[in-house]
Amino acid sequence: MMFTRRLRKGVRSGEITSSVRIWMRPHVKVGGRYRMEEGEIEIDSIEPIGFPDITPQLARASGFLGVLDLLKVAQHGKGQNIYLVRFHYIPPRRAPKVQRPKSRKKN
Repeated sequence: MMFTRRLRKGVRSGEITSSVRIWMRPHVKVGGRYRMEEGEIEIDSIEPIGFPDITPQLARASGFLGVLDLLKVAQHGKGQNIYLVRFHYIPPRRAPKVQRPKSRKKN
């Protein structure tokens, strides 16, 4: 699941946890994890909604200025079905440091 560049910081910070998508069919699954730059997002829920459900509050919670701003970005392909996707961001895991054996000096 891709996010426009201006939304990515809000997704990483946890400020944005929902997205409205207009697809022919769902492109994500509940519980699925999808790469986003260096981390991942995990899908918490996906539900079909209608245009009346896209409120200014939902648009702002999804990182947009308003409904029209959201609708410009939400359309993906020829789809006509509207989905509300809720998710959370999972930061990348840091690799544990590998301890190297100390070198032995020969005398």
